[in-house]
Amino acid sequence: MTSRGKTLRLTAVSALVVLALTGFSTGRGHGHGSGDDGGGGCSSSGQNHDSSGSGGGSHRDYYDDDDDDYGDSGGSGGVDTPASPDAATVTLVDCASEETPYATVEVGNSDTVDGTFTVTVDFVDAGGATLVSRTQEVTVPAGGTTPVRIDVDDAESLPLIDECDVDSFAPAV
Repeated sequence: MTSRGKTLRLTAVSALVVLALTGFSTGRGHGHGSGDDGGGGCSSSGQNHDSSGSGGGSHRDYYDDDDDDYGDSGGSGGVDTPASPDAATVTLVDCASEETPYATVEVGNSDTVDGTFTVTVDFVDAGGATLVSRTQEVTVPAGGTTPVRIDVDDAESLPLIDECDVDSFAPAV
Protein backbone atom coordinates (compact mmCIF):
# COMPACT_ATOMS: atom_id res chain seq x y z
CA MET A 1 0.00 0.00 0.00
CA THR A 2 1.30 3.43 -0.85
CA SER A 3 1.71 6.27 1.54
CA ARG A 4 -1.13 8.03 -0.26
CA GLY A 5 -3.45 5.08 0.54
CA LYS A 6 -2.36 5.06 4.18
CA THR A 7 -2.99 8.79 4.41
CA LEU A 8 -6.44 8.40 2.85
CA ARG A 9 -7.29 5.57 5.22
CA LEU A 10 -6.04 7.57 8.26
CA THR A 11 -8.12 10.54 7.11
CA ALA A 12 -11.27 8.41 6.80
CA VAL A 13 -10.80 6.92 10.27
CA SER A 14 -10.10 10.36 11.72
CA ALA A 15 -13.24 11.75 10.08
CA LEU A 16 -15.37 8.98 11.60
CA VAL A 17 -13.85 9.62 15.02
CA VAL A 18 -14.53 13.35 14.72
CA LEU A 19 -18.10 12.69 13.58
CA ALA A 20 -18.69 10.32 16.48
CA LEU A 21 -17.22 12.70 19.04
CA THR A 22 -19.08 15.80 17.84
CA GLY A 23 -22.52 14.15 17.69
CA PHE A 24 -23.04 14.01 13.96
CA SER A 25 -25.13 11.12 12.75
CA THR A 26 -25.50 9.64 9.33
CA GLY A 27 -29.30 9.88 9.23
CA ARG A 28 -31.57 7.23 7.80
CA GLY A 29 -34.53 8.29 5.72
CA HIS A 30 -36.19 11.62 5.42
CA GLY A 31 -39.22 11.43 7.72
CA HIS A 32 -41.64 10.00 5.17
CA GLY A 33 -43.48 7.55 7.44
CA SER A 34 -40.33 5.69 8.32
CA GLY A 35 -40.37 6.80 11.95
CA ASP A 36 -37.54 9.24 11.43
CA ASP A 37 -37.75 12.93 12.12
CA GLY A 38 -35.12 14.08 9.68
CA GLY A 39 -31.79 12.55 10.53
CA GLY A 40 -28.29 13.82 9.91
CA GLY A 41 -26.81 17.03 11.19
CA CYS A 42 -25.69 18.10 14.62
CA SER A 43 -26.94 16.51 17.78
CA SER A 44 -29.37 18.68 19.65
CA SER A 45 -31.32 18.56 22.89
CA GLY A 46 -34.43 17.86 20.81
CA GLN A 47 -33.16 14.46 19.75
CA ASN A 48 -34.62 11.50 21.54
CA HIS A 49 -31.61 9.35 22.34
CA ASP A 50 -33.66 7.07 24.58
CA SER A 51 -36.16 5.83 22.01
CA SER A 52 -35.79 3.10 19.44
CA GLY A 53 -36.46 5.38 16.44
CA SER A 54 -33.80 7.62 15.03
CA GLY A 55 -34.61 11.11 16.09
CA GLY A 56 -34.07 14.48 14.64
CA GLY A 57 -34.60 17.85 16.16
CA SER A 58 -38.39 17.87 16.21
CA HIS A 59 -39.29 14.72 18.15
CA ARG A 60 -40.59 15.43 21.65
CA ASP A 61 -41.53 12.87 24.29
CA TYR A 62 -44.77 14.29 25.72
CA TYR A 63 -45.06 11.63 28.43
CA ASP A 64 -42.47 11.87 31.15
CA ASP A 65 -42.09 8.32 32.45
CA ASP A 66 -39.94 9.52 35.34
CA ASP A 67 -42.75 11.64 36.78
CA ASP A 68 -44.37 10.12 39.85
CA ASP A 69 -47.33 12.52 39.94
CA TYR A 70 -49.73 10.08 38.35
CA GLY A 71 -50.98 6.57 38.93
CA ASP A 72 -51.34 4.76 42.23
CA SER A 73 -48.84 6.36 44.53
CA GLY A 74 -50.38 4.78 47.62
CA GLY A 75 -51.77 8.00 49.04
CA SER A 76 -54.50 10.53 48.67
CA GLY A 77 -52.56 13.73 48.34
CA GLY A 78 -51.05 13.76 51.81
CA VAL A 79 -54.28 13.93 53.78
CA ASP A 80 -54.86 10.86 55.88
CA THR A 81 -58.51 10.33 56.68
CA PRO A 82 -58.99 8.18 59.76
CA ALA A 83 -60.97 5.04 59.26
CA SER A 84 -64.49 4.90 60.66
CA PRO A 85 -65.00 2.33 63.37
CA ASP A 86 -67.60 -0.39 63.08
CA ALA A 87 -70.57 -0.43 65.42
CA ALA A 88 -69.78 -0.97 69.09
CA THR A 89 -71.31 -3.66 71.27
CA VAL A 90 -73.59 -2.62 74.12
CA THR A 91 -74.21 -4.70 77.24
CA LEU A 92 -76.73 -3.81 79.94
CA VAL A 93 -75.06 -3.91 83.37
CA ASP A 94 -77.88 -2.53 85.54
CA CYS A 95 -81.36 -1.15 84.83
CA ALA A 96 -82.77 1.98 86.46
CA SER A 97 -84.71 1.85 89.71
CA GLU A 98 -86.00 4.36 92.25
CA GLU A 99 -82.67 4.02 94.10
CA THR A 100 -80.57 4.45 90.97
CA PRO A 101 -82.32 6.77 88.46
CA TYR A 102 -80.10 5.64 85.58
CA ALA A 103 -79.20 2.55 83.59
CA THR A 104 -75.57 1.41 83.38
CA VAL A 105 -74.27 -0.07 80.14
CA GLU A 106 -70.83 -1.08 78.88
CA VAL A 107 -69.89 -0.02 75.35
CA GLY A 108 -67.16 -2.11 73.71
CA ASN A 109 -65.14 -1.00 70.69
CA SER A 110 -63.35 -3.97 69.11
CA ASP A 111 -62.05 -1.89 66.20
CA THR A 112 -58.48 -0.58 65.75
CA VAL A 113 -59.50 3.08 65.85
CA ASP A 114 -61.13 5.18 68.58
CA GLY A 115 -64.78 5.89 67.98
CA THR A 116 -67.84 7.78 69.15
CA PHE A 117 -71.03 5.75 69.25
CA THR A 118 -74.73 6.43 69.80
CA VAL A 119 -76.22 4.35 72.61
CA THR A 120 -80.00 4.15 73.09
CA VAL A 121 -81.80 2.78 76.15
CA ASP A 122 -85.57 2.33 76.33
CA PHE A 123 -87.04 2.32 79.84
CA VAL A 124 -90.06 -0.02 79.71
CA ASP A 125 -93.01 -0.64 82.09
CA ALA A 126 -94.42 -4.05 83.13
CA GLY A 127 -96.81 -4.08 80.15
CA GLY A 128 -93.94 -3.70 77.63
CA ALA A 129 -94.69 -0.07 76.78
CA THR A 130 -91.74 2.32 76.43
CA LEU A 131 -91.98 5.03 79.08
CA VAL A 132 -88.82 6.96 78.21
CA SER A 133 -86.17 6.55 75.53
CA ARG A 134 -82.75 8.15 76.03
CA THR A 135 -79.85 8.43 73.62
CA GLN A 136 -76.28 9.35 74.47
CA GLU A 137 -73.04 9.63 72.50
CA VAL A 138 -70.10 7.77 74.00
CA THR A 139 -66.42 7.88 72.98
CA VAL A 140 -64.61 4.56 73.36
CA PRO A 141 -60.90 3.97 72.72
CA ALA A 142 -59.79 1.37 70.16
CA GLY A 143 -60.06 -2.11 71.63
CA GLY A 144 -61.56 -0.72 74.85
CA THR A 145 -64.73 -0.80 76.90
CA THR A 146 -66.36 2.21 78.54
CA PRO A 147 -69.06 2.07 81.25
CA VAL A 148 -71.82 4.63 80.75
CA ARG A 149 -74.68 5.90 82.91
CA ILE A 150 -77.82 6.89 81.03
CA ASP A 151 -80.18 8.97 83.15
CA VAL A 152 -83.95 8.47 83.08
CA ASP A 153 -84.58 12.19 83.69
CA ASP A 154 -88.31 11.60 84.27
CA ALA A 155 -89.34 11.42 87.93
CA GLU A 156 -92.93 10.34 87.10
CA SER A 157 -91.81 7.36 85.00
CA LEU A 158 -89.07 6.19 87.37
CA PRO A 159 -91.31 4.13 89.73
CA LEU A 160 -93.02 2.47 86.73
CA ILE A 161 -89.82 1.15 85.08
CA ASP A 162 -89.78 -2.64 85.01
CA GLU A 163 -86.92 -3.26 82.57
CA CYS A 164 -84.44 -1.65 80.19
CA ASP A 165 -84.17 -2.48 76.51
CA VAL A 166 -80.79 -1.83 74.92
CA ASP A 167 -79.79 -2.37 71.30
CA SER A 168 -76.88 -4.82 71.18
CA PHE A 169 -75.01 -2.58 68.75
CA ALA A 170 -74.39 1.16 68.86
CA PRO A 171 -73.68 2.79 65.48
CA ALA A 172 -70.64 5.00 65.01
CA VAL A 173 -71.34 8.72 64.87
